[in-house]
Amino acid sequence: MSVSSIAFWREVIFMVRLMLEAVESESQPIESTSSRLPEVVKKLVAFSLGMMILYTGIAGAFDSLVQRSVMLASVILLAFMVYPPSIKGRFLFLGRAIDGLLCVFAIVACLYVAWNQNRILTQLPIAGVVDITLCVFLVITVLEICRRSVGIAFPLMVLLSLAYVFFGDRLSGDFGHRGYGVELVVETLFLSDLGLWGMLTGIGATVIASFVLFGAVLIRTGGSKVFMDLAMIFAANRVGGAAKMATVASAAFGSVNGSAVANVATTGAMTIPLMKRMGYPAPIAGAVEAVASTGGQLTPPILGAAAFIMAETLGVSYLSVALAALIPALMFYSSVFMTIHLIALRKGIGGLSEENDVPKIRDAIKLSKSAPLLVGLGVLVVMVLSGRSVAFSASLSIVGMLITYTVAVIVRGEGIKPVLNTFVDSCVDAGYGILIIITMLVSAQIVVAMINMTGVGVTISSLAVGLGGGYLFGVAFIVALACLLLGMGIPTTAAYVLVAAVMAPALVSAGVEPIAAHMFVFYFATISVITPPLCVAVFVASSIADTRWERTALQAVRLAAVTYVIPFLFITYPGVLFNGDVSQILEAVLSGAVLVVSASVVLSDIFEKDMKRKIGALLCIVSAAMAIIPSLYALFAGAVVLLFVLAFVKPFSRNAATLN
Repeated sequence: MSVSSIAFWREVIFMVRLMLEAVESESQPIESTSSRLPEVVKKLVAFSLGMMILYTGIAGAFDSLVQRSVMLASVILLAFMVYPPSIKGRFLFLGRAIDGLLCVFAIVACLYVAWNQNRILTQLPIAGVVDITLCVFLVITVLEICRRSVGIAFPLMVLLSLAYVFFGDRLSGDFGHRGYGVELVVETLFLSDLGLWGMLTGIGATVIASFVLFGAVLIRTGGSKVFMDLAMIFAANRVGGAAKMATVASAAFGSVNGSAVANVATTGAMTIPLMKRMGYPAPIAGAVEAVASTGGQLTPPILGAAAFIMAETLGVSYLSVALAALIPALMFYSSVFMTIHLIALRKGIGGLSEENDVPKIRDAIKLSKSAPLLVGLGVLVVMVLSGRSVAFSASLSIVGMLITYTVAVIVRGEGIKPVLNTFVDSCVDAGYGILIIITMLVSAQIVVAMINMTGVGVTISSLAVGLGGGYLFGVAFIVALACLLLGMGIPTTAAYVLVAAVMAPALVSAGVEPIAAHMFVFYFATISVITPPLCVAVFVASSIADTRWERTALQAVRLAAVTYVIPFLFITYPGVLFNGDVSQILEAVLSGAVLVVSASVVLSDIFEKDMKRKIGALLCIVSAAMAIIPSLYALFAGAVVLLFVLAFVKPFSRNAATLN
């Protein structure tokens, strides 16, 4: 062997050793090799999953059933390593044995589908004993992982849909159906691309997986620090600076990670204590973080994972969905900002103090820090606009961020090890991150398949139209309530999938444009995480704020009250979704502006309790109501009423002198 070959393999061994060290870098101190092995194996599986995401994003996905089944098999293997068995104590061995049995059978089922994909897609096979057995074990395994990762609510809903398929023929009336045998259900769920391996699983295994890795790399290469620094600079000398900083940071993070609960848990750990130190009551501090984190899923350019599903369902480009979400997102955060501003004025809360170590703008945007973020977002936008697939665009952005980060690290003289650590940690984070998403989407795909099989979605849509009395706003109100109820306690992506399958058709049948109908249910599915009683984002925020969740939930609903009205503008003013000509879009923007300002003035409770101020609050309510009415005359009347209040009642000028 030549000297050059020896040198080459020495370098390869060195790189592998560094990568293994990076995998183990976050492990807790351990006492023996045997106790280290499970953690190392767990991270290696997560790393392999992240590498699969990157490879298939760049080189292209495998054949559909292979991509989806192999991804699910990897997720199942990782899930049983991450989530311990529910049976503990002296029966722990039994719990582990059951987990092992479920894991083996589920992975065999996934590999069975991958091996037989051609037969499944071309021959429409009849389910036999082996197929039924593997399907049952796989469904039980997916639901158990879903229960351990996101709670019991959604698995119960999946079980309810399965129970309806098998026993719905015993019901009378509109909800009864002809009945379905085990073989037909297994053929739909397991031996076709309509059930477990359907569209939602496919999107999760490709597009959403690529964006999970994109978000992990963005954060690991310093994007999170840039977001936070810019948010602090923006809020430094502004009224209510801490809350505004939390809003900006949470919006940026939420748009990347697509999870309100995870966003609250990460950014809220810093922003909520800071808001409390600056004078905000604990319930308001928790509410600001919960609401701002929720809004990130509604905010372009990335939005949440549900946006990709919406684009696929409607058969439109992702850019169309992102463009439609732009004006509503601006309205959402304008309302939050204005309400925060007026509350801060009323309570005399100023900007951030010097002790909070606000960074300088030149330090925050220094290329050595911000270059990976700028390159990543830039490549993503350019590639999507050029017509490339979203998954490929995200993967190329990942490569661009990693190259830029490598150059920055080398220029700083830190060597190659930080780059390898960052790459490995990003892949591991993506592996963990995609775990819950794939599990939710596969579970949701079961519900959608059962809804389509039984036709119950049409029945529910007809019922909603009937309860609404045939009136569009009546139907929309019924759909909004149903979306809030169906979405409670369920992660946003799964909630949207459910309500889009069941409730969106009701709006479409009532005459609403499909994209407006889906955006309508998307908004209500999203804000269900801050809507009592099962407001999971509020639960997390209140625990960090160390206050009762009921008080935080009350403040969250108050802060986000306009968001419960914005979706109705999709129906009355389609221009708010960029659906129409310039005059219709301008009319929609004016309507949103009047609604946001009027509602924010009332919700901030800035008025005193004397009669003049009560009249001012009443006039603002009238102005907001007029902004929703689909009439240009009513809209202008509402704008005039609002201008009168701002000019003569002046709800906030008297408080300016009370600021710190």
